[in-house]
Amino acid sequence: MKYLFLLSILVFSVSLTNAQGIKGKVTDSEGAPLPFTTIYIKQLETGTSTNMEGEYQYKLKPGTYDVLFQYLGYEAVQKKVEIASDFQVIDVTMQTQIIELKEVLIKSNKEDPAYAIMRKAIAKSKFHTLQVDSYNCRVYVKGSGRLKDYPFFLRKAIEDEGIDTTTTFTSESISEVSYERPNTVKEKVISIRKTGDDNSTSPNGYITGSFYEPKIASAISPLSPRAFAYYRFEYVGTFRDRDYDINKIKVIPRSKGDDVFAGYIFIVDDLWSIHSLSLKTYKQGILFHIDQIYGPIEEKVWLPLSHKFDVTGKIFGIEFEYKYLATVSDYEITLNPDLEDTEIEVIDEKTEKELVAALAKEEELSKRAEEEPDVALKEQKKFTRKELKKVLKDYEKQLDEAESEMDTSNVEIVSNYSMTIDSLAGKDESFWETARPVPLTEMEKKSYEKLDSIAVAEETAAKDTTSTGDKRKSKRKGNFHPEDILLGTTFKLSDKTRLEYKSPLTTVNFNTVEGYVFEVPLELRTRFENYKRLNFEARGRYSFAREKVNGKITGTYQYKRKAEEGQLVIEGGRYINQLNEEQPIHPIINAFSTLLWERNYMKIFEKDYVKATHFQKLKEGLVIKYGVEWARRYQLFNNTDHTYFDKDDRVYTPNNPPNFDLLDTSFPDHEAFIFHTDLEYLPFLKYVMRNGKRRLIPNSSPLFRLSYKKGINEVFGSDVDYDLLEVGFKHRVRIGVRGRLDVNAFAGKFLNNNSLSFIDFKHFAGNQTVLQTSDPVNSYRLLDYYYYSTQDQYVGSTMFYQFRKFLLTQIFEVRLAGLKENILFNYLKTDASPHYMEVGYSLDNIFRFFRVEAIASFEDMEYKDFGIRIGISTNIGELFDIN
Repeated sequence: MKYLFLLSILVFSVSLTNAQGIKGKVTDSEGAPLPFTTIYIKQLETGTSTNMEGEYQYKLKPGTYDVLFQYLGYEAVQKKVEIASDFQVIDVTMQTQIIELKEVLIKSNKEDPAYAIMRKAIAKSKFHTLQVDSYNCRVYVKGSGRLKDYPFFLRKAIEDEGIDTTTTFTSESISEVSYERPNTVKEKVISIRKTGDDNSTSPNGYITGSFYEPKIASAISPLSPRAFAYYRFEYVGTFRDRDYDINKIKVIPRSKGDDVFAGYIFIVDDLWSIHSLSLKTYKQGILFHIDQIYGPIEEKVWLPLSHKFDVTGKIFGIEFEYKYLATVSDYEITLNPDLEDTEIEVIDEKTEKELVAALAKEEELSKRAEEEPDVALKEQKKFTRKELKKVLKDYEKQLDEAESEMDTSNVEIVSNYSMTIDSLAGKDESFWETARPVPLTEMEKKSYEKLDSIAVAEETAAKDTTSTGDKRKSKRKGNFHPEDILLGTTFKLSDKTRLEYKSPLTTVNFNTVEGYVFEVPLELRTRFENYKRLNFEARGRYSFAREKVNGKITGTYQYKRKAEEGQLVIEGGRYINQLNEEQPIHPIINAFSTLLWERNYMKIFEKDYVKATHFQKLKEGLVIKYGVEWARRYQLFNNTDHTYFDKDDRVYTPNNPPNFDLLDTSFPDHEAFIFHTDLEYLPFLKYVMRNGKRRLIPNSSPLFRLSYKKGINEVFGSDVDYDLLEVGFKHRVRIGVRGRLDVNAFAGKFLNNNSLSFIDFKHFAGNQTVLQTSDPVNSYRLLDYYYYSTQDQYVGSTMFYQFRKFLLTQIFEVRLAGLKENILFNYLKTDASPHYMEVGYSLDNIFRFFRVEAIASFEDMEYKDFGIRIGISTNIGELFDIN
């Protein structure tokens, strides 16, 4: 990573080669520059923006043009210009927008008139998303930013890169973008120039999204059907722009924080479309301030002309600011023929009761709206909000059904985005001088000069080190080095085959049965065409206390893109396993617990075995896993009482754990032949397409699970005879931006338990250490690992609810720091045990990485225990995916 803070984004604008046009500066009435003023040329349906210093320059062919200057909060200025053979200098002074209050609106009722306006705009938002079938355009994006502060321990490393708080990072890109309703976007990158790599502050999610949708970049839009649950609105006033009345509405979140907007939205009267907006929102503590200006590309069809973003935030002590400008030009749009000439008057049931009554008499049109929504949209001129919502929903369903007849995949694709990069995308400065629609500022020019010189120096140094590195590599090739025994190494056998010897240092641990133990892993990996893979892994394991070597070999053949959809695994050997095959405690954590606190929680046994497991996708969302295992299983016993700190009041517990249902959990050596199958069904999966590759949207569907395990007696000498059936359900429910609920529920029963060892009992995901390493949604916090294990029926659940605001998060600054509060409730009941419950509270996302929990447990509603648990933040994935 060259610069530690790295930046870039989406793409494209106009490129004309003529040496004439317009240029100048845009200022306010006091002479201050107005940065990122939108400049729209009516005859070309295209335009540009001013830079940070209010300067602009745009090439035009000879002719007469109407040039419109727009800036939020200022009156639009229109100039008619004659272009001959040179640049015309047009300096523009803009006056503050005069906002007038509509008296008729204020007197209509006691409710703020903003609500009537927003109800109509929300009712018609779906119409605007269906109005355009497709468009092509060009987008130019420029980003410019800097580091404002960074931790002291990074200061030297950053400054050694030639970077300080005065260094400006600049990126530019130009693309051709095409859109096809409902969700297909194709981008062809024409050129990119930048002084850094990609970064996670990119506002692409806001540029490619739409405020007409219920959500944009995961934040609730003010035009969402649920907007009134998240926002209050205030009518500020109305102004005139190009023969349209524009309503200025203040957007006030009912609860400040991530994923809600605050600011202003401007709505075109009667059309109820967006004129412009100035909104801000937070995402993982990063502030996005968004200004968008729309224009009438076609009569009554308003689309974005410019986007301006101010991004500021702090992650892991690195504070930064960045400004993005995106100008959209050269629109070529194709309107939906069903809605092309449609003029709709939206009637608000709450404030226009007389019109609602008159409309109710038109029964014939209302009936046609139900039977033929496309015809109704063309012929019916007036709709109530509720009726328009229903007609648009029926019409969209009609379109979806027509599209699904052509698509036989039965897969729901939420968005389809693809990007290609022109082979000549790295164009030189001469290209940018003619293609760039927004002039660079002096600071941005210096940024390119400074960081380009650093890049050249680094490239020269890299060539020098590469030559010596190649010599070192060639000298090393084919030779064995003593340090490889401890550190591991990888050998490239061919382009698609690797042999990896993994460091045994990473496997060293301790337990009371084996004493100190280490493994020697060796893995051979081969890739084939179409994502097919073949892996062989051999692991040798040596126990110092037992003075014994164990080992196993695993062969894995993956023939689908994802392992769970197509994979065969065959393994065998003599090896050590936990009594619970789900491994509820990590061996390293058990080693620390044992050596430091004399708590030996991990219980293990040894087996000679051979096992085959097959994963197969039966259809979309339906996956089956099945397999068989033969094993000869041996009970093991403690062989050491070694510890770092001998505590007088503690002794190591035996390797056979206590159990509520069974007085003695020991077992004789025996053989077992077991068949198992698991069926998982996710009925409502949704995907996104990225460059032709389908990616699953996490938690888009609940998971239903059916498991069956059969111990088969007298097959290959098997001594076990039992049947276990289990059903399960798992889902994450997002309750708006207010919180999310994760639920995992399961129930099972041994249909017969004629003969089984304690290994075959149903075990649960317990935990007795301060560290919580397992999935917080699927595990218990204080549950003994084996005390509740059962050979009969059982039912359990784990629930995890994350609040947006609860106790500490009532404070806005706490929410801004990214902290989350959770409560959990876990339950377990077996045939023989009491009702076991856990209730807990956790403070999540501490330093955006940790989670601390306080939990109390109960048996039959009586207090049992209390504990503190530390784990990884449940939001860690969102930190690296804020788009």
